[in-house]
Amino acid sequence: MFIPRPRPLIEALLIAAMLGTSQAADMRVAPNAGALPVNQLSISGNACGPAALLASFRCGNEAWQRASTALAGTTDREQLRHWIRHHGARPSTTLKGRLRWSANGINVEDLVAAANEMNRPLFLPPLLHDDLFLRSGEKPEALLRRTRERFDRSLDKGIPPILSLRRFVLRKGVWTAVQGHFVTVTAAPRKLARGESAFTFHYLDPWGGKRCEGTLGLPRQAILAPAGQTPPCLEAIVPAALIGSNTVRRGEITAVVPADVIGRW
Repeated sequence: MFIPRPRPLIEALLIAAMLGTSQAADMRVAPNAGALPVNQLSISGNACGPAALLASFRCGNEAWQRASTALAGTTDREQLRHWIRHHGARPSTTLKGRLRWSANGINVEDLVAAANEMNRPLFLPPLLHDDLFLRSGEKPEALLRRTRERFDRSLDKGIPPILSLRRFVLRKGVWTAVQGHFVTVTAAPRKLARGESAFTFHYLDPWGGKRCEGTLGLPRQAILAPAGQTPPCLEAIVPAALIGSNTVRRGEITAVVPADVIGRW
C-alpha cells in the first residue's frame, strides 16, 4: 500500500506556510510532516486514538512509515478498520473485562500496548508514555520544560508524539473530566528561552483530519486546584479543537489539559 508523500519542494513550502519563516528555524518538525492527516470520522467518532497513531506513523521517518504501510487498506477507513479489528479488539491491559478500544475510545496504556504489539514484528523500538502532571517537588516551569523536551526528543527520534488532551469543567465545585482526545504533534520548539511561560506547537487533529496550531503553557486560572493553590497541570489553548465543548453548560468554567504524551525519548 502506498501513502502519497508530497515532493520535497511542496512539502517545504507547506511547512514554511504553517510555521512562518521566522519560526521554522526554531522549531523541530516531523520528518514527513507533509503526509496526509488521518480523519477518524471516516470510521467512527471515537477513533481518535488509532487515527492519531496512524498519523504519527505517516509523519515519521522512513522506519516508522513502515508501520502505516503494514496496515491493510488504501484509505483512512480501511486502515483504521484493520487496526481496530486486529489490535483494538483485544483485552485491555488496564481495564478488566474490557477491550482496548470500545465505545469510550481507548486509553493511553492500551494505545501504547497495541502500538508496540503491532510494531514488534517490524523490529521498531517500543513507544513510551509519560503523564503531564506535576511530580513531587516539580515546579510548573519544570513541567513545561519536560513537556517540550518530550515533544522535541520524540520528533528528533523520528516519531511524532501523540498528545492526550482532556477537557475539564468546574461543575458543582468539582473539576470533572468530560472528554478526552488524541492529537499528533508535528512541530515543537527546539528550546525555551529563560522565563517563557508557554510555547506554540503544531498538530494534526484527527477530528476531520485538520492541521492546527495550539499553545501549551502555565495555567491562567486555578485548574484542578482550589483558588490560590498551584494547578497540578499545564493548560492547552487549542481553539480549533472541540473536545467536548458541547458538554459545557452555560456559566461553567472549563479548560483543556495536556494529560499524557506517547513517543520516544
